[in-house]
Amino acid sequence: MEIRQILEDIKNGRKSLEEAEKELKNLPYEDLGYAKLDHHRSLRSGFPETVFCQGKADEFLPQIYLSLFEKNGEVLGTRASAHQYELIKEQLPMAVYDPISGILKIEKEGKIRKGKVAVCTGGTADIPVAEEAAQTAEFFGCQVDRIYDVGVAGIHRLLSKREQICEANCVIAVAGMEGALGTVIAGLVENPVIAVPTSVGYGASFHGVSALLTMLNSCANGIATVNIDNGYGAGYLAAQMNRLACKE
Repeated sequence: MEIRQILEDIKNGRKSLEEAEKELKNLPYEDLGYAKLDHHRSLRSGFPETVFCQGKADEFLPQIYLSLFEKNGEVLGTRASAHQYELIKEQLPMAVYDPISGILKIEKEGKIRKGKVAVCTGGTADIPVAEEAAQTAEFFGCQVDRIYDVGVAGIHRLLSKREQICEANCVIAVAGMEGALGTVIAGLVENPVIAVPTSVGYGASFHGVSALLTMLNSCANGIATVNIDNGYGAGYLAAQMNRLACKE
């Protein structure tokens, strides 16, 4: 059903505002032929659609960014390359690119960030994934504390930051190798922990599978695990948790 018909029904009393809102949440997407952009995702989930840039063709990506920017006034892209940044900057010069995380974004000015999410890493090699998580959470309105290089090999580093970590509404624990950081943090805090295994490690780590299995088999309570190197998924989930905490 088209928006105009919905508005006519409201005007003539055939439909309530609540019924119209429910229908608007399921309106069709914008079909670009090579992509179908879900402009109403924020109505359903609270956050707009994100662009996974990796593998996108050069002739497609700029138009995707333009369409999302026109509708939302901002765009978040993940796994972007420096080359893709140059493509987007030609059309949208306000775009910002972080080569460490691969985040390519256009963000509204004056955004208010609420609550608190703590992002911790086992080592500095985990920072690219951690930054993807941190910047995703910030884009979706969270205040983020970065607590990097506090792996269990020198656990006194983690314990010295315990008070700061405990202040967060949720904690993202990013680690490769054996992936024990998530379990240790979950045993120290009362709020949820999101564990992110990274592909950092030597041969028997199997490109992150070892850390993934450790986190999935954690004996700690209140810990959830996302996919290997999935900083975006962790940041998104943390933003949802933080939003609930801020509502309370």
